[in-house]
Amino acid sequence: MRRPRIVIVGAGFAGYRTARTLARAARGRADITLLNPTDYFLYLPLLPQVAAGILEPRRVTVSLSGTLREVRPVLGEAEHVDLDARTVHYTNPEGDRGTLGYDRLVLAAGSVNKLLPIPGVAEHAHGFRGLPEALYLRDHLTRQVELAASGMNADECTARCTFVVVGAGYTGTEVAAQGKLFTDALVRAHPLRRGIRPRWLLLDLASRVLPELDERLSRTADRVLRERGVEVRMGTSVKEATRDGVLLTDGEFVDTRTLAWCVGVRPDPLAESLGLPLERGRLLVEPTLQVPGRPEVFACGDAAAVPDLERPGEYTPMTAQHAWRQGKVAGKNVAASLVEGGGAAGLRPYRHRDLGFVVDLGGVQAAANPLGVHLSGPAAGAVARGYHLAAMPGNRVRVAADWLLDAVLPRQDVQLGLVRSWSVPLDTASPELARVPGDHRHEPAAPGPGAATEEDANAGNDGDGTDGTDDKNAYDRNAYDRNAYDRNAYDRNAYDRNEGNDVKDVNDVNDVKDEDKATDGSGGHHPSPEDGSQSITSPTPEVGRHSGGESGSRVGQSSPEEGSQSIDSPTPEVGRHSSGPAAARSDESAGNEPGPGPAERGDARDGKGDR
Repeated sequence: MRRPRIVIVGAGFAGYRTARTLARAARGRADITLLNPTDYFLYLPLLPQVAAGILEPRRVTVSLSGTLREVRPVLGEAEHVDLDARTVHYTNPEGDRGTLGYDRLVLAAGSVNKLLPIPGVAEHAHGFRGLPEALYLRDHLTRQVELAASGMNADECTARCTFVVVGAGYTGTEVAAQGKLFTDALVRAHPLRRGIRPRWLLLDLASRVLPELDERLSRTADRVLRERGVEVRMGTSVKEATRDGVLLTDGEFVDTRTLAWCVGVRPDPLAESLGLPLERGRLLVEPTLQVPGRPEVFACGDAAAVPDLERPGEYTPMTAQHAWRQGKVAGKNVAASLVEGGGAAGLRPYRHRDLGFVVDLGGVQAAANPLGVHLSGPAAGAVARGYHLAAMPGNRVRVAADWLLDAVLPRQDVQLGLVRSWSVPLDTASPELARVPGDHRHEPAAPGPGAATEEDANAGNDGDGTDGTDDKNAYDRNAYDRNAYDRNAYDRNAYDRNEGNDVKDVNDVNDVKDEDKATDGSGGHHPSPEDGSQSITSPTPEVGRHSGGESGSRVGQSSPEEGSQSIDSPTPEVGRHSSGPAAARSDESAGNEPGPGPAERGDARDGKGDR
């Protein structure tokens, strides 16, 4: 007798928990396949600490094959679901296509970045929803301080040491808090001109920091930020982003090379492509997480509009805690649906209740209210870190060890240079993957029911500061509007409005030579080593080469022949970043052109945004 086939799309908070729960319940009586772009589950709440150099990147990743023994992981991104044929069509990291048949399907595709119609944002902003973006931000902050300390004029030094974060929700607040400590440490190692210090601005249209939380938590976070030197400006946002800085809604122009943009998220376009009833881009489901009319299809996490039984008429918000708990219910219900004779009567509805919130503010500072008890300072810091260790499905010892080392040793102030500005565009369909030349698979996410509109931009964040899935540190957020991701609650995304100033291509002339060698000067392409990611004749082999893709191409290809290093590169120590896809700028003579325009997608299929 053939075992039932179960396919789970997405390995974020909802998808990973579904797979783990289902594997335990099925006990080998079902074939469980987990489709995800990466081979790990990413614990998003600790991503700001990766960007601040506290945690190493692998600490926040949990191996799928290592922790889900009875689940078959498949690397790839779902492109199309044929509900009638019960098949999922996907593309793997090397561009090959595949098909997975199923008897039960769990859609946990998560969400993508939501772009607002604000001039310059799509061209100059970056996301903060995956490891590539966190690594880019860490390198970028380090690079700006190092360049500022290298002897340039005072105005340029000031601009490079000015960092703007838009969004005073969870991620924006933590990025500003952790970032200020990080840049202060960098300046101690790289002294700046007299009178110049790192300047951080935290902006939000809301009236207070963390407006969706209890006012006491908000006051604690606001006090810590201001004491640390962060300029907290409420009722203010960005009106326009340019190569030279940002124009604020109050009329002030801030010269800066860094903008952390956290505009929220919208459901993954995969949900819209199914042709099923939607609620602002999310699949409408029953309280049991089944799709109406399709009892074999379940949906959870950011991709699903789950009725909030505690608040009739509303839907649960797009948060990590809801996704994690929905994944457990989905796993049990899928297992129950496979039992002979078990119908809807054997399925349980999804319910939740709030347990509290924690916000890690860096160092020993935090704000928390576990079970309604308000805490601040070291006590809150201990609760926050204890919560994260308990919530992580793996790597607890390694994370704790990194925290201990950070407390007794200075952070390493080096930039690896592996991720370039155009590799992590804001409008990406897969923030969990760094963009590389030659990948045509990932086109910009098409606007859908959940896409941001002019009304969203004008509405700001409706005073709650949430970004859809940014309930990363809440035990279980309930006070959240079902359309929270339509609020301009900026939380999460790093921006480098001047890619050219981050890292210039060391030798533009050599870029041309590289192209000539690859084509042998005749326009014919040869599969020679020069066309690969490394070059033997490169004077700087230690730096990855980022060659350009063709017009309209997207990146994400992992094949070596389209890598970022070149054997004949004159600067192997620096990642090459000549023109990328159509939206990306070409490295012109000065190397100061703005970064690429919209390109890909934003949330790790489920968990991408289930933060």
